[in-house]
Amino acid sequence: MMNTKSSMASFDVSGERLISNYNMAARFFLMLVFFSLICHCVAQAQDTAIVYQTTDSLSAQRDAMDMIRKIFPPKKIDTAKKKSSVTVLPAIGYNPSIGFLFGINFLKAFYKGDPATTKLSVTQLDFSYTTKRLIIARFRTNIFTKDNKWNFQGNWQYTRNYVKDYGLGAEARQDPPVDYAIRFNYFRFTEKAFREIGHNFYAGAGISIDMRNDIQITNPDSTYTTNPHDIYSSEKGFNQNNYFANGLIANFQYNTKEHPNRPFGGIYSEMYLRYNTKLLGSTKEAGQLYTEFRKYFSLSQKNPEHVIAFWYWGSYLLWGSLPYLELPATEYDTYNRSGRGYTLGRFRGPSFTDVEAEYRFPISQQTKILSGVLFTSFQTASDENNNGLFNYWEPAAGAGLRILFTKKSRTNICLDFAKGRYGSSGVFFALNEAF
Repeated sequence: MMNTKSSMASFDVSGERLISNYNMAARFFLMLVFFSLICHCVAQAQDTAIVYQTTDSLSAQRDAMDMIRKIFPPKKIDTAKKKSSVTVLPAIGYNPSIGFLFGINFLKAFYKGDPATTKLSVTQLDFSYTTKRLIIARFRTNIFTKDNKWNFQGNWQYTRNYVKDYGLGAEARQDPPVDYAIRFNYFRFTEKAFREIGHNFYAGAGISIDMRNDIQITNPDSTYTTNPHDIYSSEKGFNQNNYFANGLIANFQYNTKEHPNRPFGGIYSEMYLRYNTKLLGSTKEAGQLYTEFRKYFSLSQKNPEHVIAFWYWGSYLLWGSLPYLELPATEYDTYNRSGRGYTLGRFRGPSFTDVEAEYRFPISQQTKILSGVLFTSFQTASDENNNGLFNYWEPAAGAGLRILFTKKSRTNICLDFAKGRYGSSGVFFALNEAF
């Protein structure tokens, strides 16, 4: 009789938690749809009122490549030879999570149809090494077919990774903080295909294979005999040295961004459901809801570089269990740019939300080679049992300088300084805007 009551009590608790998770996800889905519809109406009104004065002003702008060509005049090109459509760029970056980054990028930007009706497609292959001994190899694609009928997105990646882990829930908010160094191999294979189902609306599906192995953890000192990663892994039934998170994805996307690198207007909104299943080799079964929303407002028709930008992304566990290093966390967005002011993985949990706002403005009014940004962010994470989301918000704020690297692609060199809580601060150096 006692066993039956215990089972019923366990079922009640699990059932209540599952219902709570679904209710939370449903609220965010409805909020995302509501804001998408509101901003879609605003965007349509803006599109009819503002014509971005950029194309005819490119000749007046100056970028870093113009300066380089002045110092080192290019050799005459043999027009008989076919010009390469691949751009080779040095990869240089810095942030507190990885140290200084050095590498090489191979970029190709092209149109699969009429540029007037087809979005720009981009492929990127890069190899990098950092002063904190990270090894990174990635191949990423974002391809639009003629008239945007299909959109294919891919992310293949190998990283010998390094993170400083601060634990979950209250443990991550200790002051002064206690961190555990984690090194591991990370293999990722993600492919998604979207079909246009309406003007700027896409629906699709995909697959994601994520493996982590050779997980090595260094405790702060000899007084610490265990760590949050191993405790969580033991409680949830994961191997402490390696695990898989392999799943199927169902996507919905709305995209009116007028440029992929540095938009002056438009909306990007995405929602997907991910089901990690043992049928694909996943260590545990789990369901996740991911939502993302970006909105860009240009404040001037004459100088459209004056932009206020908003960014929200959140990942919510609906059922099952995720491996520790798969839990959504600081900088776990697609390009690892969120939460400036904190290191990679500073806050994490089964459910996680990040909200950011940024004001972008030109400094060089004529040449546009220099510009600046002011930004702020707030993030929150649930505890190991997926409770307490929104109970605490971790703020950060900062400012940055932008140097126009190539005006045709609106590629910026970005140098930011940001400060968060618990003595956290840092300099962040990268190509292109954070979002």
